[in-house]
Amino acid sequence: MSERKNSHPGDKRPALPLKTRISLFVINTASDAARRRDGTVNRRLLHFFDNFSLRTPANPKPRNGVRTSDVAVDTSRDLWFRLFVPSHSESTGSDSQLLPLIVFFHGGGFVHLAPDFKAYDAVCRRFARKTPAVVVSVNYRLAPEHRYPAQYDDGFDVLRYIDDRRDILPENADLSRCFLAGDSAGANIAHHVTKRACESKFTHIKIIGLISIQPFFGGEDRTESELELAEVDAIVSIRKTDWMWEAFMPPGGGMDRDHEVINVSGPKAADISELDFPATMVVVAGFDSLKDWQKKYYEWLKKSGKEAYLVEYPKMIHAFYVFPELEESAQLISETKRFIEKQCSKVV
Repeated sequence: MSERKNSHPGDKRPALPLKTRISLFVINTASDAARRRDGTVNRRLLHFFDNFSLRTPANPKPRNGVRTSDVAVDTSRDLWFRLFVPSHSESTGSDSQLLPLIVFFHGGGFVHLAPDFKAYDAVCRRFARKTPAVVVSVNYRLAPEHRYPAQYDDGFDVLRYIDDRRDILPENADLSRCFLAGDSAGANIAHHVTKRACESKFTHIKIIGLISIQPFFGGEDRTESELELAEVDAIVSIRKTDWMWEAFMPPGGGMDRDHEVINVSGPKAADISELDFPATMVVVAGFDSLKDWQKKYYEWLKKSGKEAYLVEYPKMIHAFYVFPELEESAQLISETKRFIEKQCSKVV
């Protein structure tokens, strides 16, 4: 898998199709309206938006070549995952071919969204069909009702659940070829769950790759991209990310944005040099205000002696890949497939 060269868009604003711009307007309107000044979220208002067909139920019958089902892990904390199983491999047409496992964490700033949102259902369906792979999309607890470290605990507990109950997945799911993946806040979770997994022992699961799509990291200092794109990046502007970090951090002032789980490559960064940390693919977009933090993460992985690949889409925005009308969305699926195939080829 080749690294894409670093480049910076010459235009001041991304050129997006009308459909994408309308979707962004709806997303931003809903999320802005739901955030209250006191730091809470108006969940009732968000449920109102759900009535506009934003969610989709699981479907045991193949749709676009993939069957889905929802699996409860812990009902007391609404911890569950959506399971995506390709009805056949596009390359072999076989239901029995051993397939890698992708454990996916959705984005939303730790505050919004879920695996049954149409956009994430469609994305995980494409990962399952195109790779092909068995995909587990985790429904973790959301902030501010549930703050750090609830999201990381949920992610790790899903791994433990799968490892302890191997038969919950189809027989052709190969747990020795497991990838953790996520976008935005989900990529943050995927990194820290991966780190915790590297410090633990599993019977069946072996994580051989991490797919970090536009990870949500930050810090006390402002980066150049945060300042330059403050008025351009409507999804993760400084105003929004500051609010989300406040919603994520426990109250009381004992944690700031330079904490190791937020500023992952900063002055308080954890030492992963001795861990068997897997190869990592870091995806960055030119119009993403978080791109400087993401590049620092990639550089930190390399300095820590880990295998890492930087994949850049200079003309894209934060969360671009959930918009299937964008050509780069399909390109990312293909890039991810190549990364997975490369890492799987190393497994004996």
